[in-house]
This record gives sequence, structure tokens and C-alpha cells, in this order.
Amino acid sequence: MLSFLIFSMLLNSMGVIILQLSEKISYKGLGVLESFKDIPMAIVSLFCVNLIAKTGNKNALIFSLIFILVSCIALPLVDAFWFFKIWLSIVGVSFALAKISVFSIIKNNFQDKQLASSISSVDASFMIGIFFVNIGFGSLLTSSFSEYWKFGFWVIAVLSIINILMLKPLKIDEIKISNTEKKSGEWKFFLNLKIIYFFVIVFFMVFVEQSFNSWLPSFFRNNLKLNSYFALQASAFLALFSFFGRLINSRLILRFHWFKLVLICLFTVFTILAICQIIISNFYLDYKFLLIFLMPLIGLFLAPLFPLYNAEVLNKVPKEKTHLLISIVMICSSLGSSVGSLYMAGVFHKNLSNFYPIFILFPLLIIFGLTFFLNKTTITYDRNQQE
Repeated sequence: MLSFLIFSMLLNSMGVIILQLSEKISYKGLGVLESFKDIPMAIVSLFCVNLIAKTGNKNALIFSLIFILVSCIALPLVDAFWFFKIWLSIVGVSFALAKISVFSIIKNNFQDKQLASSISSVDASFMIGIFFVNIGFGSLLTSSFSEYWKFGFWVIAVLSIINILMLKPLKIDEIKISNTEKKSGEWKFFLNLKIIYFFVIVFFMVFVEQSFNSWLPSFFRNNLKLNSYFALQASAFLALFSFFGRLINSRLILRFHWFKLVLICLFTVFTILAICQIIISNFYLDYKFLLIFLMPLIGLFLAPLFPLYNAEVLNKVPKEKTHLLISIVMICSSLGSSVGSLYMAGVFHKNLSNFYPIFILFPLLIIFGLTFFLNKTTITYDRNQQE
């Protein structure tokens, strides 16, 4: 949970970076910046599976935290835009190692509804990390030390040290795969329809989350004319509601079927987005203050979706396939994040941000349709493939 909190603060500092650099760099240029994180993340996710299998999940997680520790110390000391690209590449590579490791640890130690509950709890810490990074940097940017805002990343470096010291003595049950050579039919398993639907859903889920987490502060500043501090606080409350959404979901999944929870969440998100668009289009001057409360509230119902989809498929996949599954999830996530950021950069560049809720609604409708197919299909697994 602490590992996910740390990486959450790093990955979601993009909202802060976009706000701080938007006066010097165009939105079009900032939209491309996200790719420096996502493309290395996708590449490493594909090729680090065997490495993690050999070294073990705990060691891979510790390595990723060491990379983060060094990069966060260096960031404030290099005053150049190009270093943000290198730093984001390091963040992407490290998160790829960390996520595959963490989810594999969960898969090896939990099963069924307990697995779903554990994933929701860990993902909840991811959302509280977004809250902390927005509150922390928002406070720093409005203080007399605002010019030193990049030194806020040293706090994340300290948390990384604490996390490494906590992980070192731990004994974690894990399955080390000794034979990491590719077997015939290894990839054929992932051509199952249910898994393909899942990968497409992952792409669009991260697409939507990226549109909120990185671009909501810019929407509040550009359209609601809030200053940087209040724009970040609105985004922080989106993360806070998301944290409670995932925390509540970690309990509800023990009692209710995942499909029912997904439908309730999606219908509620659709309703809130529709209300927000109606206010923007027809009652903007009179009720724009409602948007400050309504849009962050979406996190309460949007955030539980990703853990629910993850748990549904991860429960059905054999342990020996976990590393490879999560690596492909990371690739889909990376692509979704990059495309989502480019998508929103285009919306803001073309001055179409008045239709911000509508542009978010489109990918959610695709997710809604694919959810029915995901629920009705099953995963078939031929164990003889491994023999």
C-alpha cells in the first residue's frame, strides 16, 4: 500500500507539472510529455517479466523504489525541461516493475473475494496518494517558497527510503518461476475473448482516469477561473472521494457480485457527467460553483471500477500467468494514459474544454458496452499447454 501511495504521488504529479509549465509550454507540447512516462512503461512491462520471475517480486519492488529515490533527489537540482522527460521515463519504468510485483504478491497470497478486497485496498492507497500530492504541492505553490516547488519531490524520496527499510526484513510468500523460457502456446492463452475484452476496458479506464487526474486542474483554472491552489484542491478532493470509493468497494465486493457494483457505479457517473454538462451549457454563470463539488464527487463512483475489473480477471488466471497478464495490463494502461492525455490536450488546444464532461463520456460508453461481454464470457485454460 505504501509503495502504491508513493508511485501514485509521482504519476499524478502531472497535474502540478502541467499547471506550472503551461505558461511556458503549449498544451500540445505538454500532451506529448505524458508519452515519455507511458512508452518506457509499456516496453519494460513486456520485457521485464522474466527478470521479475528470476529475482522475485520483493526484490523487483525494492529496485523500483531505489530508482525513484535517486531520480526524485536529482529532479530539483536540474533546472531544464528535458530532464522532466528523463524523470518521467524513470517513473514509468519503475512503476512497471512495482505494479507487476505488487499484483503478483497479492495473487500469490489471496484468492476469490479476498483477492478482490485486497486489490481495492491497495488501489485505495493509490488514490490517497493523489490527494496528498495535490494538497502538498497546492500548499507549496501558494506559499512564499513557491519557486522551490520541485523540492517537494524530496518528501517522496524520504518515503521511498522508509518503504525500502520496511520491505527489506519482510518474508513474503511468492512463486519464483525457475524455467522462464517461453513455452509454446504461452501467448495463446491471452487470446481468450474475456481477456481481450478486459484489455480493451483497461485501455479506456486509464484513458478516462488520466483525463480526470491530469487535466481536471486545468479545467478548473481555465473554465472556472480558479487560481492554481484551488484548482489543485478540487483535484485533491477528486482523489479523496476516489479513496473512499475504493475503500468502500473493498468491503462491498465481499457481499455483492462485481457486475452489479460496476453497473451502479457507471450509471451514477453518467448521471453526474450529464448534470455537469447541462450546468456548463445552460446555467454556467448561476451554478458554476456546483461544478467544484460535483466533478470531484465522480471519483466516489469512478474509482471502484478499475479494481473490480482487475479482480474479476485476476481471480480466473492461473498463478504462473500472473506476471505476463499484469505486464500486458501495464502496456494497455500506458497506451490508455498517453492517448488520453493527447486526447485532452487536443480538447484544450482547440478551446473545446466547455464540453469536457461530454468528451469523458464517450470512452465510458465503450466501457459500459464491453462490461456486458466481459460478464458473459469465461476463461478456458488448457493446463496441458504447460506440460
